[in-house]
Amino acid sequence: MEKRDARERFVELANKRVTKAIKDMRLVGNLANRRSYTYTDSDAKKIIRALQDELNALKARFRGSEGEDHSIFALRVQK
Repeated sequence: MEKRDARERFVELANKRVTKAIKDMRLVGNLANRRSYTYTDSDAKKIIRALQDELNALKARFRGSEGEDHSIFALRVQK
């Protein structure tokens, strides 16, 4: 693949993926609406920690080191 083609592909994919990630994060943020949802402070902290861990892994990858895979996230319904 030519250098220019690689750059064009990077820009195209970055624009799509970052825009989608921002939209998805806003949707997660909508879960903070206590009029629509019930959650604990612990739930909120787990969500924020999972997103922050993934952002830290992303930063590490752009710095050239391996980031940890934190792809599994789950909360449990408490009855």
